[in-house]
Amino acid sequence: MIFGGFSNPHNPHPRPAGAKPVAARTTTWRLGDGAARSASNDSGRRRILILGLCGATSFEMQCLAGSKLPGDIGWRWPGSYAVVEEAEDGVALHTDPAAARPVYLTAYRGGWAWCTSARALASLIGAPVDTQRLACSVFLPSAPALAGSRTFFTGVEQLPPGSRIELPADGSSPRCTTLWRPDADSAGSPVQRLRTALTATVALRVAADPALSCDLSGGLDSTSVAVLAAHALPPSGRLNAVTIHPEGDTSGADLHYALLTAEAHEGRIAHHLLPMAAEHLPYTRITAVPATDEPAPSTLTQARLTGQLRWMRTNLGSHTHLTGDGGDSVLFQPPLHLADLIRHRRWKRAANEAFGWARLRHHKVLPFLVDATRAARASRRQALANLARTVGTPGRNDHGRVRWFPLLPFPAWAEPAARRLLAQAAREAVAAPDTLPGLDNSVRVLVDEIREVARTAAADAELAASCGIDLHNPFLDATVMDTVMRTPIDQRAPLHAYKPQLSQAMAGLLPPAVAARTTKGSFDADHYAGLRANLTGLLALTDGHLAGLRLISPASLGRALRGAAAGIPIPLATLEQAMAAEAWLLAHHRDPAPVWTSEPARSTHD
Repeated sequence: MIFGGFSNPHNPHPRPAGAKPVAARTTTWRLGDGAARSASNDSGRRRILILGLCGATSFEMQCLAGSKLPGDIGWRWPGSYAVVEEAEDGVALHTDPAAARPVYLTAYRGGWAWCTSARALASLIGAPVDTQRLACSVFLPSAPALAGSRTFFTGVEQLPPGSRIELPADGSSPRCTTLWRPDADSAGSPVQRLRTALTATVALRVAADPALSCDLSGGLDSTSVAVLAAHALPPSGRLNAVTIHPEGDTSGADLHYALLTAEAHEGRIAHHLLPMAAEHLPYTRITAVPATDEPAPSTLTQARLTGQLRWMRTNLGSHTHLTGDGGDSVLFQPPLHLADLIRHRRWKRAANEAFGWARLRHHKVLPFLVDATRAARASRRQALANLARTVGTPGRNDHGRVRWFPLLPFPAWAEPAARRLLAQAAREAVAAPDTLPGLDNSVRVLVDEIREVARTAAADAELAASCGIDLHNPFLDATVMDTVMRTPIDQRAPLHAYKPQLSQAMAGLLPPAVAARTTKGSFDADHYAGLRANLTGLLALTDGHLAGLRLISPASLGRALRGAAAGIPIPLATLEQAMAAEAWLLAHHRDPAPVWTSEPARSTHD
């Protein structure tokens, strides 16, 4: 499902082959069968379009056409959507704060072309891959601020989330206004607001497709979504919930908690166990992924994901599937939360949480407090400037440290060009104005992280669409993000606690043992097994596109892969990012680019 359009509503414009106008007398087009709604004023000269699933009523839609749009229109209702205003003098776009429905922009023939697919716009203008953006994704995914508005294609930019962007018809510079800002809201209970927001966003999906299915992994996030979906169905309905597990092994803790949940809601949940065999191991057939806007988070586990999706489509008739993805990013406190406690003079709580975090990580407490004190004194801009100086430092590992932008170990297989590109990206980030100044440090980094996770989840949705499944992640809806980000500091979860807000929000719906979970299952063993099983194919990828761009040394990367497969303990994060990026580059250059045509297309409403 792709939407797009142009800033000048009068001139004839191309559109991707097969795309049709979303409504009569509109220049906005749609490729696929994605949800879209429209309303126009009495004269027909102003039209409002909501692109994507949205909880607005028909009456609310019609009211929008005759009045100024509310500032919170991008997160007023549950769903994942963008809003378009079409008028005689240009187009205005409202983006959602979470970037779950990302919108992209490029200059085209004296005007502007916008689209929900960066790759489609790249095809329109013949844009190459952006090497700097690629380097950031491989070597420093923990600092999404470095990417800024860059996409993986030169000349194609992501529009800022949570904003109104005016695209003048004459092609003059876009005018951007930041609308969303997550200032603390002390009205009401954050727990109750979370339950209300999550319930509404799940119910919206159920209403759109009562035959949907859900993950039921046994973790808090997917279990919460599944239980809410089951209770949103009519009394006679039963939710298809799927739990994957290793073939021949039903003893895992995750499966145990999933079974407890299914038993507690026996009349509402039809529980399906799906065994995963050797052909579903991580790293299996990673080059089979389809071309997407960017490397999909599930690239390395695509055999497992696509195996599950195709099984559900065939055996359950699923067309829509819900996951708990995004819950970790939305609900966990980052270590930088300690710096906020110190900055707000919550001395006792800062000490208590530092001790709790130290116990959890089996570290001494003093380094955490020293880190937090330094971070409390540093601004985001200062932290970015420091990052520009220190990125690529050999042997540095900030995992678990209290940092604005924690660095992963810089791999020996990275070429000097990669380090230079990262430093350049950091300098550009320093120069760029912060659109959300003055927020607590932890809130600011969480906004960046959630937007990164939500935007990349759109690539997973593209992967799922190739299997005939419409994939949704309710935790990444703007309403849920907005609710959690506005929690006042004194009501935020402790750093060392395991999602207490969600456990409390789901009170009465989850089995006590599930609500009390403080851990989640680990798939590290599967990843090492997959490395060993697929080592030959992975080694063949080392001398590919990344090497051609002089970002990696093929020989050094090959040695790292062999060492990891042999069980030598090394950080896998950067290694996995490189393999996912190489698979994405192969798919991008292999699969045909979207073809644009100037032939007229008729709307289904004509």
